[in-house]
Amino acid sequence: MKKADPNPKANRNILKLVYVIVALFLGLIAYMAYFLQVRGEDVINNSYNARLDSFADRIIRGKILASDGTVLAETQIDGDGNETRVYPYGSVFDHAVGYSTKGKTGIESLANFFLLTSHVNLMEQALNQMSGEKNLGDNVYTTLDPQLQQAAWDALGDRRGAVIAMEPDTGKILAMVSKPGYDPNTIAADWETLTSEENDQGQLLNRVTQGMYPPGSTFKIVTALEYMRERPEDYKNFQFDCSGLYVNGDYQIRCYHGNAHGHQDFTLAFANSCNGAFASLGLDLDLGRFAKTAQDVLFNSPLPLSGLPYKQSSFAMKPGAGTWEILQTSMGQGVTQVTPLHNALITAAIANGGTLMRPYLLDRVENVGGEEIRKFLPTAHGNLMTAEEAANLTELMRAVVTEGTGSAVRTDAYTVAAKTGSAEFETGKETHAWFTGFAPAESPKIVVTVVVEEAGSGGREAAPIARQLFDLYMSR
Repeated sequence: MKKADPNPKANRNILKLVYVIVALFLGLIAYMAYFLQVRGEDVINNSYNARLDSFADRIIRGKILASDGTVLAETQIDGDGNETRVYPYGSVFDHAVGYSTKGKTGIESLANFFLLTSHVNLMEQALNQMSGEKNLGDNVYTTLDPQLQQAAWDALGDRRGAVIAMEPDTGKILAMVSKPGYDPNTIAADWETLTSEENDQGQLLNRVTQGMYPPGSTFKIVTALEYMRERPEDYKNFQFDCSGLYVNGDYQIRCYHGNAHGHQDFTLAFANSCNGAFASLGLDLDLGRFAKTAQDVLFNSPLPLSGLPYKQSSFAMKPGAGTWEILQTSMGQGVTQVTPLHNALITAAIANGGTLMRPYLLDRVENVGGEEIRKFLPTAHGNLMTAEEAANLTELMRAVVTEGTGSAVRTDAYTVAAKTGSAEFETGKETHAWFTGFAPAESPKIVVTVVVEEAGSGGREAAPIARQLFDLYMSR
């Protein structure tokens, strides 16, 4: 006869404890997996990670190279053994490559772990250690195209602003320019001036990732997307008569320089960037759905950019907003703010059939012998819109070039889909000039986004900069 358990309650408590321990163990494993796959590299490369810099005592910092092998940063050693970090292109790659003297920024920060890791053969490492010599760090190849970078830097000239070029189907960042900038070779000597309270130039700010601007008419991409979502069957039936001034009660909306566009359908209103048309259709939108669409394209959300500091773009309009806020927001004004990076990502998603690829700057890591240590591959972030929506937006953006404000990028050599913008930001000051687009329109290979501060018309000032990059890339 089977005996009864003398203490069933104690056994149940022990079993519960075992379950808790197992759950904690599994949770720890899950967190470690998450950390290694998602957060580990960011923590390791964090500029506040003091332990990592201790590697510099036994490793000579590796080189940073462009996609074609052009040296963008290297450590040179004089006869006395003094190390100097040298940037052959000076300020041309300043914000993209960064610096490593006064803290670390850009790729110098992003790739810090790899640059201070050595994969020379074990025999050489042992001999160096015995002789007190440092090992050579690994070299990092970037996605940056030196010709496109130089072209963007030259085209922006002495003006303040930003340019970013990327591949929509991979996420590779090909060029990243922010002005005004600095010379990383003299960052230590210039530090006091660059960080002075009297300095209002913002040379250390990477305007591509951290510059917050009103999007102006480039935001009409988002407004158009929402309008198409709410009226999938009849959005093309939209009609508007533009006199150059749209009046709604006590409120007035002017088209750029008071241009009267005349009779506009939906495509022409987008192509001509008609403020009155988009302000009026904004009043018919469901503001809750509008906010959701803005969130779908990553407003008020983290961007899929790892390792570089950036600002989140903001969209503040909510259900119950007043007429003036709706009119302003629908045409890209009001308090909406966006970075050039974010504008480029929205454009890249359209070019890639609705799917956004994660932007990245590091292509591969090699040891000094040329052996590949790590390869970075394209990864998808997710769908910002459907393929049909992306195709419809591409059609609208083609009309901007063929019939509207983007004529500066019109050419028989290739096709471009784009949106221009002129963003008001302060009374009495000239507008910021915007351009964002991709080429070729039917099979996109490159996205270019440009903002030129206080320059006026996007079609006149920003589009020609993009044209130079398109011409260079498409001529290859």
